[in-house]
Amino acid sequence: MEDLVLRAIGPGDVDAVQELIESDPGYTERITGYPPGPSDAQRLLMMRPEGLAEEAKVVLGAFAAEQLVAVVDLIRGFPNEATAFIGLLEVHASYQGSGCGRVTYDLVQRYVESTWPEVRTMRLAVVDTNAQVATTFWQRQGFEATGEVGPYQYDKLESTARLYEKQLLEQGRR
Repeated sequence: MEDLVLRAIGPGDVDAVQELIESDPGYTERITGYPPGPSDAQRLLMMRPEGLAEEAKVVLGAFAAEQLVAVVDLIRGFPNEATAFIGLLEVHASYQGSGCGRVTYDLVQRYVESTWPEVRTMRLAVVDTNAQVATTFWQRQGFEATGEVGPYQYDKLESTARLYEKQLLEQGRR
């Protein structure tokens, strides 16, 4: 799956994002304790950490032709100016296991390196209820556990979130 194109998700893509989320109900259930809901795509596009400017968040889609195969929630400058936080990278169920997640992450890293020069670290959290699926993937992308853990709660679902980071190369050293 090398022919993916990464672009910002726009209002016209909401239905495709919703369809992607619904294609993999197991992810939503592991993270929220509930199956996907009818407004999950809209919520993904709108939600961001409290106090963070609207322009700090971007939702990107990886497309094969016109088909949305992966979606990424990316936050610039969180928790600090030199960090980009990946809130979500979800691959459509039809494309899981095909390498789309890896290719999408590579495109996201290139996007961050070329668009946000102040960012030196990529960061994300893996929730224990999703760790069996996510941890190995992120480690293969070069992320390492920071040792930082915190409580994770979504309504009645209580778990632990473990932080992972990856240092980006300096611009001139590639």
